Amino acid sequence: MKVLMKPIDMIVWFDKDGNVNPLRYRVEGVEGEYKVVKIERVIYKKEERLAGTPMLIFRCQSVVENCERLYELKYDFKGKWYLYKM
Repeated sequence: MKVLMKPIDMIVWFDKDGNVNPLRYRVEGVEGEYKVVKIERVIYKKEERLAGTPMLIFRCQSVVENCERLYELKYDFKGKWYLYKM
């Protein structure tokens, strides 16, 4: 997997305990076009600290351009989402 750390727009839902559940994200392409990707499956979720900042990492699976792909998303508790690895 290649590290991208690209900011993305995200749609999520929170359960009554405050757990984050990502649904789909929108990423800007090379030529400025936007692509929406539906998250088919979250394989695992873990918490880590990056330079003292707590973050959640989600390993996910989706069909992108007719190909099944694994990738990682990062959620900064300040409210920012990143396409971390693809």
